[in-house]
Parts: sequence; structure tokens; C-alpha cells
Amino acid sequence: MTTIGILGAGQVGSTLARAVIEVGHDVVIANSRGPATLKDLVERLGPHARAASVAEAAAAADVAFVAFPYAPDDRLPVDELAGKVVIDNNNYMVWRDGHFPEVDSGARTIHELRQEQLPGAKLVKAFSHVQFHARHEIRVPADRLPGIIRLAGRAGAPDRKALVVSSDHPEAVRLITGLYDELGFDAVDNSPLSESWRSAPGTPMWRHIVDGQTRDELIRNLQLARRLPG
Repeated sequence: MTTIGILGAGQVGSTLARAVIEVGHDVVIANSRGPATLKDLVERLGPHARAASVAEAAAAADVAFVAFPYAPDDRLPVDELAGKVVIDNNNYMVWRDGHFPEVDSGARTIHELRQEQLPGAKLVKAFSHVQFHARHEIRVPADRLPGIIRLAGRAGAPDRKALVVSSDHPEAVRLITGLYDELGFDAVDNSPLSESWRSAPGTPMWRHIVDGQTRDELIRNLQLARRLPG
């Protein structure tokens, strides 16, 4: 059993908390407003979840999940996350975050910038192209489930869906590969972080985020990605 610290308690963070608790992990969840505001969420998640401050959740975590977009002036719990695997599911969304010239030019990926904010952590891009909300449009009742739950499949199934993992740290890739498997997904290693643009919005693989893609399909779509001039 692993304690997963979830920093950000919106739809993504709360849905991931539900998913990892279902496969046997404990969760410490935090938001910017303080643990008292998470009382109802923790009650819904059950006895394997508790609320804490951001620093306390980071300190208690074996693995941390950063569930909010990158911003240059983010104040992160750097010391508490040092030496730990930190999952970043963020994507570069200009319409939401504005332009970052280093990313636009191709000099850095958004995840390399986050890694620079957390120099002692082992950052890994993961869970960035699976949906944490219901399918749009709803075709059958199962479509009301978040994609991270709806698309899960048994190990060895030929149609099992796959998710990307990118990191500069091989141990982080191994950990996420195992977590993906527990949650019902195969993994495709698209390391290092400098290659994480291949799974960004607008790339060939991104067209399949609603209903997923198999490991072979995902590998092929990653290879088809072309970086546009900055």
C-alpha cells in the first residue's frame, strides 16, 4: 500500500483519489483553501483518505500528484517533495495559461519547466491524456463514468488501453508503469521529459483521448508527431 499525496482537489484530483483508493492505496489530499474545506470530499472517499495542508500532504506522500496547471510563480513544497516521484498531468494550454516562450520555441517542454521548479523531485508526466470526467456524448450508461475508470481493462487483453509516461528518472517510469497496470492500463514509455511534447494537445495521439488507444496504436501515434516551428 502506497500513500499518494494529491495536491489539488478539483475534478482531476478527487477522481484520481477515488481510482487509487479502489486499488488499495491511501490518499492524503490538499487544496489551496485548507483541509477544513475538504471534509465532504474525504467523507465520500472513505477511510483511506484524509485531508491535510499542501505541505503536510507532500510530506506524508510516498508519491505525489500535482493536479493544477504550471505557472512560473507557483509556490510548491520543494523540500517536502525532494527525493519523491511527483506526477504531473498538466498539458500546455495557451488559451488557459497564456504563452510561455520557452515552450513555444521548443527549448523546453512544460514538464521540464515543472521539473525545474522541483529540482529535488523525480518528475513524471502521466495521466495527461485520459479524461477525469464523463464521456461526451453519452451513448451507454457506462459513459457517465470518468475515462480513467471507464477505459480500464484487464491485463493481457488485446484491446487494453495504454497511457504515456515520460520522465528523466527511470525509477519514476517503473513506478508509474506499475500504477497504470493496477488501474487497468498498459504503459508506453515516451522519455525523457524533453520528448513529452509528443503527447501534447494537437498531436496524433491526442485525437484518441476520449475512447483511448491500444499500446501499439499509441506507439504509432507518438512516432507520427511532428513538432511545429516555434
